[in-house]
Amino acid sequence: MQTVIVRTGNEEYALPVESVISIEKLEYVTPIPHLPSYLLGLMKSRGELVPILDLSQILYHQATPRDIETHVVVVKTNQLEVGLLVLDAREILELPEDRLTSTALKAYSKTPYFVTVANLDDRIVTVIDPNSMADSLHGMDEISSYMKEQHQSN
Repeated sequence: MQTVIVRTGNEEYALPVESVISIEKLEYVTPIPHLPSYLLGLMKSRGELVPILDLSQILYHQATPRDIETHVVVVKTNQLEVGLLVLDAREILELPEDRLTSTALKAYSKTPYFVTVANLDDRIVTVIDPNSMADSLHGMDEISSYMKEQHQSN
């Protein structure tokens, strides 16, 4: 499984490379009131407005510190394209199939977007499915509807 490795908190996570559109520096984010705390607002990416979701806020209920290393990983989901704010987007890594396990994740229903864990020699990396994440987050339907309205009005 080919993945893009990102860091948030003290942990590393993997996003399937086929879902990643781009990795960008964090630019100005226009806030949108009355949306969930994990949604920072909208940022222009390749000429399009993209909602920016704070991955640390989603996983740990803590804001991602913003500095020179902070990146936005733009991913496509079934609903829309979203940018995930991460501390760092480190590398592209092939996760060997024989090192993947989902046994420990099956019992934990609060994170249905964790699809598997790679148990590597020197680290453990949790794989996130962007589609499941977008489907499971409270408020994503409203964000998706808002983005469609914005797109149609342009």
